Amino acid sequence: MGEVRAVTDGDFEATVNGNGWVLVDFWAPWCGPCKAIAPTLEQVAGERDILIAKVDTDSNPMNAGRLGVRGIPALFLFNEGNLVSQKNGAMPKPQLLKWIDDHMNAEDF
Repeated sequence: MGEVRAVTDGDFEATVNGNGWVLVDFWAPWCGPCKAIAPTLEQVAGERDILIAKVDTDSNPMNAGRLGVRGIPALFLFNEGNLVSQKNGAMPKPQLLKWIDDHMNAEDF
């Protein structure tokens, strides 16, 4: 299935381009909701063919700024380097899976 990987500003582009479905999680160590959603993201990686790219915004702020992240956790869904959708805030696993599945199963992808 998928995997969870820590990603830096330096390898962000290479990670989202050409790796199929990538869910970028912009987070920070001090963020309570970020800590709360982390186990859910681990479970999602085990259940879907998706790369979960975790970007610590404290040490890697460039891409978060470029994408207009204003609050965390911020989730950005990419397919082959194209931004497909984004959501802010933690969400329960069923809602997160539905959001991912709705896009992965869309006919235009």
